[in-house]
Amino acid sequence: MKKYLYIILVGITVVFLMVILMFSKKPKKNIPSFKERKGTIALSGEWLNTKQAIESLLKDIELNPENYKAKLQLSQAYIQEARITGDHGYYDGAAIELLDDVIKNEPKNFDALCCKATVLLSQHHFSDGLLIAQQALPLNPNNAFIYGLMCDAYVELGRYPEAVKVCDKMISIRPDIRSYSRVSYLREIHGDLNGAIEVAKLAVASGYPGLEQSEWTRMILAHLYENKGQLDSAEIQYKLALAERPSYPFAIAGLSNIAKLKGNYKEAIAGYEKAKTMIIEFSFADELTDLYVLNNEMDKAKKSATEVIDLLSPMSDIDENTSGHGHYADKELAYAYLKLPDLENALKHALLEYDRRPNNIDVCETVAWVRYKKREYYEANTMINKALKTNCQNPSLLCHAGLIKIKAGEKMKGEEFIKKALQANHYLDIELRKEVAPYMIAK
Repeated sequence: MKKYLYIILVGITVVFLMVILMFSKKPKKNIPSFKERKGTIALSGEWLNTKQAIESLLKDIELNPENYKAKLQLSQAYIQEARITGDHGYYDGAAIELLDDVIKNEPKNFDALCCKATVLLSQHHFSDGLLIAQQALPLNPNNAFIYGLMCDAYVELGRYPEAVKVCDKMISIRPDIRSYSRVSYLREIHGDLNGAIEVAKLAVASGYPGLEQSEWTRMILAHLYENKGQLDSAEIQYKLALAERPSYPFAIAGLSNIAKLKGNYKEAIAGYEKAKTMIIEFSFADELTDLYVLNNEMDKAKKSATEVIDLLSPMSDIDENTSGHGHYADKELAYAYLKLPDLENALKHALLEYDRRPNNIDVCETVAWVRYKKREYYEANTMINKALKTNCQNPSLLCHAGLIKIKAGEKMKGEEFIKKALQANHYLDIELRKEVAPYMIAK
């Protein structure tokens, strides 16, 4: 009897221990998977290789959930997928989830910290991105990339002297496509457009033809040519990008913008509509809004403007500090609301962005332009002076400054800004050209 009682007690103990283990065992955490690409971007050999690499990493992580090297590599693949597909809403979140797990277990993992800073900057969380980059810096102070991340953050926060300093450090360590691109942009916003073009050429030449990063850099060069009114040179770069990376949506959009500037609205609309089907990118719909207006398709214009707002802020009515895709996009939303026109919401979003980064010249220009549209000329003038502090010679900025100063009572100075803009670039945005035309005639 005692023997049987002992066996029963042992059995109960074993069952009890099994129950404890079952409930104490951590549930298996699902690893975010990838999405199948769609359309033309799914047809390249690049995608087949990328897909195979991602599938292999997912298997490695499934076999060993503590394989943090594989999780880091998977996050890097997802960061690149976000760039290529435009699906930042999904891939940024997936990358952050993986990176947080890596950093929690390896808090001094330099590459993981750099990747997290990259995603935060992509989401326009510039202050947060800078903090992570500064945290990573002491771990590898001779790494060029970390200085590039800090440069990006400083630029977006309007801390331009600091941006120049870390950019100089970056290029002294590694002169390559990434460092040349940043030097080019800093030269551009400090008024040296010719110098910006020269360095952008170096950036393009140092990239591997056909890679997404290389052809995106070529888009920067083409855009600089556009700002100088050299449309033929810009067109060449867009066509080269398509030769190296067929069906590249940003090159298709670039050629469409050339058509727009030349007055070929139907051709431009067709191009942007094609690009829009290829990836998730709000700027394509934003450009279509303007083109539909120019082509007298007002219903389509209103629908397109609303679509841009939906893309940028699907949760804006719930929480002004949260967007459905994790991004801060209030600067872009301000311009989108201007096109409805909804001046009150435009100002609200412009000021939300200004509260985050009051020293950034693009943000100051946005607030100034919205104030101008609201006929608040004194406030607009104060803000446009802040936007001009780096001596940026962007023709659109100069036209905005000119129009604002004329309305604020500084007529001669305003007309001088407009004259300088038109001398630099005869192919200004059509609507802006119409707005400045009366003052040039009067001159």
